[in-house]
Amino acid sequence: MRLATIMVGEKENAAVLVDGKAIVISEINRYLNLDHPETLYDLIQPQAFSTFRIWWDSVDLERLKDDLGHPADSVQFGPLYRHPRKIWGIGLNYVEHASDLHEKAPSTEPASFMKPDTTIIGPGDTITIPHQSERTTAEAELGVIIGKICKDVSEEDAESYIAGYTTIIDMTAEDILQVNPRYLTRSKSFDTFFSFGPELVTSDEIEELMNLEVSTMINGELHRKNKIQNMTFNPYNLVSFHSKVMTLLPGDIISTGTPGAVVIQDGDVVECHIEGFHPLVNPVKDLKRRKEESEHGLTIEK
Repeated sequence: MRLATIMVGEKENAAVLVDGKAIVISEINRYLNLDHPETLYDLIQPQAFSTFRIWWDSVDLERLKDDLGHPADSVQFGPLYRHPRKIWGIGLNYVEHASDLHEKAPSTEPASFMKPDTTIIGPGDTITIPHQSERTTAEAELGVIIGKICKDVSEEDAESYIAGYTTIIDMTAEDILQVNPRYLTRSKSFDTFFSFGPELVTSDEIEELMNLEVSTMINGELHRKNKIQNMTFNPYNLVSFHSKVMTLLPGDIISTGTPGAVVIQDGDVVECHIEGFHPLVNPVKDLKRRKEESEHGLTIEK
């Protein structure tokens, strides 16, 4: 199953993506007099999601597509949801990325950090480079979405606690981080520094997770790519490890690390590509440049 959040008027609604169509949950409810949760965060809670998937497997899908389907390329996608309880990020999870930063990749435990939900944006939203940073990077990553309460699970059991996966672009004010490693949280927490969506792909849609290839793209060009199997700590290990730190809850996100971070500048377009997923694409605006143009009376392009 492929799920998304799309705009219906001024409201963000959960939708199912199938065969190039987006079928909105609120419209299903009205059409069939049902009461499925209408936001994606509520829909993926364990009991609701189990009920919905059982119902979905019995539905006349062709009828739904014909009567309710919107062309997926005509809808406006939002972030999957805006208020997860936790966002875990993983640093330097590919050895090659660590060498880019002249750092040694962790080998015994993941280098993890947390981000606030105020960083969240969605597909097509603008990443803003803050006034405090002269060198901000963007990083394509695979995101893991937790599907049920998860505490002290083994790596072997971790897959059963995962609702699905998504594309993520994570940002870092790298120059702030380089001043002092204790500034990691600040360097990761500016508004717009976490884009995710447009779709949540459930585990059963992925044949071989470890063979997926993650690519950081900039202005249509490949910057760096690598396969999940080349992570130091694979997604199942990350779920297990962090469940032993704190209880993971449905909707929590683990952003699993990037094959390569790219420096972004005003006017750039950055993308996360993962095989089998719809790309995540975001434009970039540098707040410093826009302020300078405004102060000098120059025209600011929209």
